[in-house]
Amino acid sequence: MAGPRNAAPVIIKRRKNVVAGGHHGGAWKVAYADFVTAMMAFFMLMWLLNATTEKQRKGLADYFNPSVPVNPVSGGGEGALAGDSVFAEETLARMGTGASDRRPTEADAARGVQDSAQDAARAAEMRQLQQVEQALLAQAGESETMRRLLRHVVTRVTDEGLTIEIFDLPEAPLFQGDTAQPEPVLIQIATLLAEVLAVATNPVAVSGHVRTYPIVLIDNPVWDLSAERAQGLRRLIETAGLPPARFRRVTGHADRMPVTADARAPRNNRVEVILLRTDR
Repeated sequence: MAGPRNAAPVIIKRRKNVVAGGHHGGAWKVAYADFVTAMMAFFMLMWLLNATTEKQRKGLADYFNPSVPVNPVSGGGEGALAGDSVFAEETLARMGTGASDRRPTEADAARGVQDSAQDAARAAEMRQLQQVEQALLAQAGESETMRRLLRHVVTRVTDEGLTIEIFDLPEAPLFQGDTAQPEPVLIQIATLLAEVLAVATNPVAVSGHVRTYPIVLIDNPVWDLSAERAQGLRRLIETAGLPPARFRRVTGHADRMPVTADARAPRNNRVEVILLRTDR
């Protein structure tokens, strides 16, 4: 039996139940990778801050800086090129590689060849000072008298030049008591110095030092005594044959520069002869 022709069609809807927490695609993986990368960069930054110096951190910051400013502190020279070539002497950093030795600037003499010549001159002068030192110390092997004299002498090479220090020994002072009258041992040492110093042509300085005296003294002689002893040694060396024009200065330092912990020790009674470097 057929149904009525005007009956409405039956529509069947099927619903699909979705369980919460199901698959949402791969977007979370991208987010997780970004997070891990950021954390790695963060820990690397913390490690760099702890493991590098201030100068290295500045270099890293400059590397990642997107701009390249012209900084007078870290730049190579002063001002712009002003239309000159990059090889112009006025604009190059003066480090000995670009300046001309033929036409130096007025503000700063050229480096390069001149520096090499100056270094060679300094090396030659240092060798000469060492020769004087060796000539003096070698006298100790000639005789017992020389060995006894050189017990009073120590030498050292400093920035100022070759310093020859002559000091008192407990059993053999250089001067008579608290005066500037030399003992025979100092006269013999002065004769030896005049012979050795003639090997070089450098100027000579003489300085005197004395020990500290008790504070209770009404008239403390340290200044006058140290200056008089320095002058006395200068006269002895001149008398032994060293030209007076070689002497640059004679000074007395009183008791202001002791060489021992006890400033009153006789070891502080000393005179120094300095063979000065010519570039000082």
